[in-house]
Amino acid sequence: MARGDTELAFKAAAAADGIELTQSYSFPWMTEQGHFGLPQEAAGALRFLEDIFLALEGDAAPYAAGRSTVLRGDLIHEPTGTIIEVDEFQHFSTWRLIALDAYPPDAAIGFDRAEYIDLCRRNAGRADKYRASKLAKGFPNPGSRTRQRAYYDSLRDLAASAMGLPPVIRVHAIDGDGVLAYARHRERIARALSI
Repeated sequence: MARGDTELAFKAAAAADGIELTQSYSFPWMTEQGHFGLPQEAAGALRFLEDIFLALEGDAAPYAAGRSTVLRGDLIHEPTGTIIEVDEFQHFSTWRLIALDAYPPDAAIGFDRAEYIDLCRRNAGRADKYRASKLAKGFPNPGSRTRQRAYYDSLRDLAASAMGLPPVIRVHAIDGDGVLAYARHRERIARALSI
């Protein structure tokens, strides 16, 4: 399966249901600089993102001085500004579990945090091995790319709400089946989008 196929299948399933989603969204404030590049409006998320960054053993120097290249995400429902992230198995790592544990208890998120924690516990062995040797900026320790993925997932979750967007909807597609992922989360998505 090629990169992006799961999201395309999810998008097509939603379209067949009358929900139009745009693939590969971006915002000028969601950049490779992570929380170091967030505007003042996102101040409510900064402390938690800093804690997550440190828990993932991130190195601030490359981020603080880094490029402000925007990060692309999976899908967005443009009429409501609702971000939808389709998470395949590699998102359910030990590092994502550490990040989720550091979320504020009242975080405005559009997914079941307890379910995601459970999925991380059950899938971390496989997820931790995915691209285990690939290096990522700002995370010099083993599992570099996996740590960065957990950090960027947290950045989307916490910064989007802080910037006034609706809570990020996350749907798990551990098996890589976008159509099944849509069917599994169809009612929750329709409620969140008020459709």
